[in-house]
Amino acid sequence: MRFNRSHLSAALLAGTASLALATPAQAQSEQDSVSDTEVAEEDDSDVIIVTARRREERLIDVPVAVTAISGQELAERGALDITDVAQSVPNVTLEASRATNSTLSAFIRGIGQQDPVSGFEQGVGIYLDDVYLNRPQAAVLDIYDVERIEVLRGPQGTLYGRNTIGGAVKYVTKRLPLETSIRARATYGTYDQAEGVITASTPLGDMARIGGSIARLSRGGFGENLTTGLENYNKDIWAGRLSLEVGGYDEPGFIRIQGDYTRDKSNPRGGHRLIPGLFSGAPVLDNVYDTRGALNDPEQDVESYGVSMHAEIELSDAMTLRSISAWRTDDSFTPIDFDALPAVDLDVPGAYFNEQISQEFQLLWDDGGALSGLLGFYYLDAKADTLFDVRIFTTFPGLTAFTRADVDTETYAVFGDFTFDLTEQFSLSVGGRYTWDERSADILRQNYLGGGSPIFGGAGVPFGGPSTDFNGSREFKKFTPRASVSFMPTPDHNIYASYSKGFKGGGFDPRGVGANAPSAVPGMPTDAEVASFLSFAPEEVDSYEVGYKGSLGILNIAAAAFYADYTDVQIPGSVACTVGGLPTFCGVVSNAGKATFKGLELEANARFDGGFGLSGSLGYIDAEYDEYITNIGSTPTDVADFRVVQNTPEFTGSITASYDAQLGAGDLYLGTTFSYRSKTSQFEIPNPYLDQKGYGLLDASAVYTAPSGNWSLGIYGKNLLDKEYKTSGYTFVATDPVTGEIVNGANGFPIPTLGPEGTLTAFYGNPRQVFATLTFNY
Repeated sequence: MRFNRSHLSAALLAGTASLALATPAQAQSEQDSVSDTEVAEEDDSDVIIVTARRREERLIDVPVAVTAISGQELAERGALDITDVAQSVPNVTLEASRATNSTLSAFIRGIGQQDPVSGFEQGVGIYLDDVYLNRPQAAVLDIYDVERIEVLRGPQGTLYGRNTIGGAVKYVTKRLPLETSIRARATYGTYDQAEGVITASTPLGDMARIGGSIARLSRGGFGENLTTGLENYNKDIWAGRLSLEVGGYDEPGFIRIQGDYTRDKSNPRGGHRLIPGLFSGAPVLDNVYDTRGALNDPEQDVESYGVSMHAEIELSDAMTLRSISAWRTDDSFTPIDFDALPAVDLDVPGAYFNEQISQEFQLLWDDGGALSGLLGFYYLDAKADTLFDVRIFTTFPGLTAFTRADVDTETYAVFGDFTFDLTEQFSLSVGGRYTWDERSADILRQNYLGGGSPIFGGAGVPFGGPSTDFNGSREFKKFTPRASVSFMPTPDHNIYASYSKGFKGGGFDPRGVGANAPSAVPGMPTDAEVASFLSFAPEEVDSYEVGYKGSLGILNIAAAAFYADYTDVQIPGSVACTVGGLPTFCGVVSNAGKATFKGLELEANARFDGGFGLSGSLGYIDAEYDEYITNIGSTPTDVADFRVVQNTPEFTGSITASYDAQLGAGDLYLGTTFSYRSKTSQFEIPNPYLDQKGYGLLDASAVYTAPSGNWSLGIYGKNLLDKEYKTSGYTFVATDPVTGEIVNGANGFPIPTLGPEGTLTAFYGNPRQVFATLTFNY
């Protein structure tokens, strides 16, 4: 099931190192990080430099909706992990995925993916120091030693490739300083939150520096598992990074080799039942953070690590060659108790094994004239293995459906993007990317009786032949262009219009039941019929955007209006079914049809005399399906009028008021943020139990920095109003196949479809937290 490409990774890294050391890259003296955004001081005003188009430009010049949040701002707000970013960026949803702390569900402008099993692709690209994370496991990145987090909204298929159809989120770590430094941060707060981060670095002669960080991030649970006694929603993480840098700053070259490691031993997150146990009569618990699921085998354990190299070579005064090489792997073991009860009604022990190697080359051109841009090549070789049992012992004693889905991805792409300054005010940008994408899948589905599968320590024995035994592959090729035009009447104002196309790769349904494939000979589908039944096509989006970015004295503003046509929308899921006369579940992935997204976004910040500041964001999106085809029996039926776009609230917004002033000889920062999200549906079928009504969150912080800057003390409050809000959930109850309305039984409760207890469980965002952080710098 596992593979080892370490030798290929080492070869790529070694080759890149030789190339970089042979001809050092030109220094980026104003840039204080490896990647895209920095905040520089110029004439006492903030000038934000980004490379959203993979080259240095002022943010105001870039015809892309980009939000960049600096490490300092994240620290002032007390941000804990990457999901906190969604509170202040319009039309963005970032959440931990259901039963884990580490798997990320990401949506931007209505496009994303919350199903973490292999075979399904993300709709939002997640990047760690310009390295694409191919899978959502271990992608809820904790915030420490971070330079900034960037959010690019809208399709980024030209410069960032497949699976950035909704946008991209980029986590950028700090560069090492030129002088020896030590930084220590300690945090303590409610729920026994206890965190410590130590960062240190030192020069190695005049050209090189070595440094790293080690982090211990822990917190007690918000609730308890009343069956196992384990804390629920706790946090237990060790993490670290190590970097070696050569050149950079004022030196004529740069190379960075970096490794990172994370081990998450947090307990599994148990869901909160929203209805009583329909077989046992177990009541709904009072505390939404408490649970009663008994499954704890395998014990939850997430381990991820990787190594990357970023290097640049100046070929001439106008041309630079950049290389980004990386190898990453992560292993996750997780027990998911869907029904959240002691009985084995719908228990799913699972494991995820992911490995990837990637190589990117960029050739950048900028001679100071009218033309600038780049050409690039990208390669990704990735493997995602998912294994899980579905145990429904209360329905049929000892019945287990075991699934093993091994999915390989191999992708090549060539791309280019160029900007032409037609006049001093007008510029035209054009770009395109051609992608070759091959997906290979080896899927096994086998029933066991007498206990769970041996893979997860069960005593079950195989029953009947495999309902799926598939091995196949498909190729996809796609060209994704972009174009934009900008008009800048003055250097401080930019009016732009753009078009971009994105696509998300197709594949094979890892939960599909090949035995159910439509067949010319009933009950005997051919390999070709099984392949057609399990596969789904890529999805595409064509996005149009007009926007304005400008500086109006004390006020900076960015506004955008967008329209997107979304086709071949992939809708993954699973439902209760019968296979070979036994109750089980079946994958129901399809390219459901078409959707249209229309929206507005506004971001603004103002700085007033006396240290007062005000910033905010507002997002609006009208997201609806124009066509949604599903099979009612054997009849394809359009149910678009009864379906919604998941994880996409119509309105998102935030407002932050801050005050920064001298306190004695030191500095005092006071800030408060209120963020709001309107009603959110967890799935395409509205569900009155799981869907979350509109809600607001209130945060506040106070940070004092000593005159020397050697230490600071911060006090933070998160979700101060202690709002309970759902972020995700599970549902296996009967619904009307057309309208999606839940069907109630004679007892007034929903009718179970898998297991007699009825599965309607929800997961919640963090309750009120208060904590203090003490930081020392040497």
